[in-house]
Amino acid sequence: MSKEISQEKKYFSISEVSKLCNIKAHTLRFWEKEFDGLRPATRKGSRRYYQEHDMKLIKQIHHLLNEEGMTITGAKKSLKNSDSKEFKSDKSQDVVQDLEGLLKKLN
Repeated sequence: MSKEISQEKKYFSISEVSKLCNIKAHTLRFWEKEFDGLRPATRKGSRRYYQEHDMKLIKQIHHLLNEEGMTITGAKKSLKNSDSKEFKSDKSQDVVQDLEGLLKKLN
């Protein structure tokens, strides 16, 4: 199985995510309890189904914990800060677009 995320597939089982991200299933279940943003969909029998955004978050968490050497608390703070930065940049882009639209109307 390829290490790349398949664009054809919408949902991935915990075993597929474990193989694709090279992270053990029990670690993924633990991270679900620790990181609020990691909430895979659950279906009959409490089976977890991860989506592409979940896998991106898992890879980000893995990078912070294992490559950057952060603690879980530090990784949570880093993720929270990056989320707020993304929100701020999205908001500022919207403001710029609104102002450009107004400028065009005035001209």
